Formats: sequence, structure tokens, C-alpha cells
Amino acid sequence: MNTLTYKTISANAATVNKEWVLVDAENQTLGRLASEVANLLRGKYKTNYTPHVDCGDHVIVINAEKVRLTGSKMTEKQYVRHTGYPGGQRFATPAELLQKKPYAVIEKAVRGMLPKNKLGNKLYTHLHVVVGPNHKFEAQQPKLVNTKDLK
Repeated sequence: MNTLTYKTISANAATVNKEWVLVDAENQTLGRLASEVANLLRGKYKTNYTPHVDCGDHVIVINAEKVRLTGSKMTEKQYVRHTGYPGGQRFATPAELLQKKPYAVIEKAVRGMLPKNKLGNKLYTHLHVVVGPNHKFEAQQPKLVNTKDLK
């Protein structure tokens, strides 16, 4: 008998087990934190990961203002946006962005690591970045995750 004794199981919306996880960004390097959060959002650490299905978790990132950038990225890196008007290109450094909207630095980093399609847009809605240690998602009972333990 030369047949396989197992079947490949693909996850779908009905069989996915979604959880709420809490990640502390205090003293974490931005890029490393963002890649781990992106993997949590996609669900790549799960055994039933399926690339075309939203099988990731809802991720709450606290202490967004305490994230680190190495080297001189705090002053030399630039985020570019456009107002939509002629000559409306605007630039901002991470230092400026951390003063105005501390959550935006983490959101931009994670957004860049998600797929650029409808699934990526859906996954991005499951990211919740909070300034400070308090958040409004206590009712979901998120479990604290150390990103270094996921590897």
C-alpha cells in the first residue's frame, strides 16, 4: 500500500481559533517588534497556518512611546506622505512622529510587513496600538506574550 495516511488540513474562517494577545513595546527595537507583531497578526506561528486565510490573533501593543530605534534612525529616517495637492509632499522623522502620534511609528512599521492586498487590510484592523500601559480591551482577557519566546 503506497498511499498517504494523512490529509493536509487547510484552515478556514469557521475552524480558525483567534485569540487576543498583549505585547509590551517598552525598550524593544522597532523593526524586530514589528516583524513579530506581523507574524502574530498573520498567525504564522500556528500549526494550521494557511496563507490565504485570516488565522492570526488580535494584537494589542502597549507602551508605544517607549519603542527604540537603533543608530541615528531617530533623526535620519524619514516617513513620506502626500497631502493630495500639487507640491504637497511632507516628510517627518520618527522623533517628530513620536511627539505627535507615538502609536503611528509602530503602526507604519507593522503595516509595511503585512501583505499588500485585501487580506493585509483585514489583518491590519486587528492591530491595536496604545500609548501607555492601560488599554480598553480588558474584557477580551488578552494574554501577555513575550515576542522572544515565539521563535
